[in-house]
Amino acid sequence: MEHVRDLSLLPKAHLHLHFTGSMRPATLLELADKHGVHLPEALTGGRPPQLRATDERGWFRFQRLYDMARSCLRDPEDIRRLVREAAEEDIRDGSGWLEIQVDPTSYAPRLGGLIPALEIILDAVDSASRETGLGMRVLVAANRMKHPLDARTLARLAVRYADRGIVGFGLSNDERRGMARDFDRAFAIAREGGLLAAPHGGELTGPASVRDCLDDLHAARVGHGVRAAEDPRLLRKLAERGVTCEVCPASNVALGVYERPEDVPLRTLYDAGVPMALGADDPLLFGSRLAAQYELARRHHGFTDEELAELARQSVRGSAAPEDVKEKLLGGVDDWLAAPPG
Repeated sequence: MEHVRDLSLLPKAHLHLHFTGSMRPATLLELADKHGVHLPEALTGGRPPQLRATDERGWFRFQRLYDMARSCLRDPEDIRRLVREAAEEDIRDGSGWLEIQVDPTSYAPRLGGLIPALEIILDAVDSASRETGLGMRVLVAANRMKHPLDARTLARLAVRYADRGIVGFGLSNDERRGMARDFDRAFAIAREGGLLAAPHGGELTGPASVRDCLDDLHAARVGHGVRAAEDPRLLRKLAERGVTCEVCPASNVALGVYERPEDVPLRTLYDAGVPMALGADDPLLFGSRLAAQYELARRHHGFTDEELAELARQSVRGSAAPEDVKEKLLGGVDDWLAAPPG
């Protein structure tokens, strides 16, 4: 067995983690018990559910499981626990900076409305960051299944709370629904308010959805973006503009975007000079966290420690972390590489 460096010690930034999806499976069971929620067997089996989202029915099932899990988050204490545990898991995986993604609208009904929900979430993130030492911020995401006017409301709210830990604005859910350009006003509001634009694209649909994120929403980062690998001109554009793709390999395989881990086009993106930030997406449903994504790059794509270190640097550079935090993490990457393996 050759000696390799421990990937959980490699300093990195985590830029693609959904709120409910970050939950520990054991925590989900405890919260369901606490609130008397009956969970489907797919969420209680002790192993990740069998998913497939390449057709409408598969996506609907994935969404339904996610919504069931979210229904177990009912009070501020639950939110604080979720955020605290997400921070602890990230630290264990070598993360020094986490941008957690949330659509506060989904939590509003149980937490007293949209603004109270957002404030509870931001307070929880602030506390967890202080208690664990992990740099942690929030990316507010609109839902592309809802009306674009809702997204504008959310963008205005996100801008208003920018000084309370919101760094970016996203757009999630099934990208086969709703055109990116329908949300251009919401993204303009967010960008004008100093937030980073990071919509999902290029996961369930092809390269065109990534191009739409760039052209219509002026994305600084793209959630997923892997399908850009099918279009060499688009790859060049991403590389030239330095747009970071938040690539979630385990998620891509779990949802059937690619059949096997080795089919995820990590090498294609990397060789084209497209910056990447590996992310875990929804560990609750996909069964693996941050360090495992780097492990996948090493095992299935032959990434060397030098290349894995470069991936970690790309995640840090693509983040909204302050310069001093970036410097510290980048220095830590160099130290990791300088240490002998084994």
